[in-house]
Amino acid sequence: MNQNKSLGIIILLGAVLFIGMFSIFTVNEREKAILLRLGEIQKSNFEPGIHFKIPIINKVRKFDGRILTMDVAPESFLTVEKKNVVVDAFVKWRIADESKFFTAMGGSVNRTNTRLSQIVKDSLREEFARRTIQEVISGERAEIMNVATLTADIKSQEFGIKVIDVRIKRIDLKGEISASVYDRMEAERARVAADFRAKGAEIAEKTRADADKQRTVLLAEAYREAEQLRGQGDATAADIYAKAYNQDAEFYAFYRSLLAYKKSFKNKQDILVIKPDTEFFRYFGDQDGVKQ
Repeated sequence: MNQNKSLGIIILLGAVLFIGMFSIFTVNEREKAILLRLGEIQKSNFEPGIHFKIPIINKVRKFDGRILTMDVAPESFLTVEKKNVVVDAFVKWRIADESKFFTAMGGSVNRTNTRLSQIVKDSLREEFARRTIQEVISGERAEIMNVATLTADIKSQEFGIKVIDVRIKRIDLKGEISASVYDRMEAERARVAADFRAKGAEIAEKTRADADKQRTVLLAEAYREAEQLRGQGDATAADIYAKAYNQDAEFYAFYRSLLAYKKSFKNKQDILVIKPDTEFFRYFGDQDGVKQ
């Protein structure tokens, strides 16, 4: 009897454990999940962590909640000049509403990529048809990608997805079209470069002329100030000489004569041929300068 009871308990515990294992499911932060009851969506938008369900009745579908990348197959588009360009692009998208995504796309990423690829191609075709080759290659590529992203995001909201970005990887041109476009682009860049050089030369010439003008003005002002200072110095020196002469005229004459002797007989080889009774030798004979 006890053995039967123990066996019953073990079976009961096994059943509870079995039911518990199939009643618990987890959702991590990289996933989105929906809870189905007999094929009908019962709950969505689960937070990361452990959740419960009813075995057999409930089923859980999980989807990748990260940003996904889809490569759009290269496609030929016509520009406004009716020229063919081959465009290679890719799309970044993620699931925004898992319930709507399951209902509209059956939770299939491949089906979503196929539908989204067509939407992006239609949007790019419209944008390329409005522009020239030069504009789509260099001038307005960013604007084309922004418009394509916005258009694809609006049209794909019914699928429960969010288009993050549409990027154009490359634009290929056919043969002679490519050569003519690059020649035109090269000529345009050369024209812009020449315009910048001309403007730079004009600015340099103006700067040089202004510098020469300022240099001339500065030199003239400096020369004027120097002449004024020189005149003031000469006037001051003359005034000092006059005052010194008036204080002791005889000593001043004597001092100047000594300076003249010093300069005249600076070297031993110097020879001066002059009459000894001239004014120059006035102080040679007498310290008072009285002629003998």
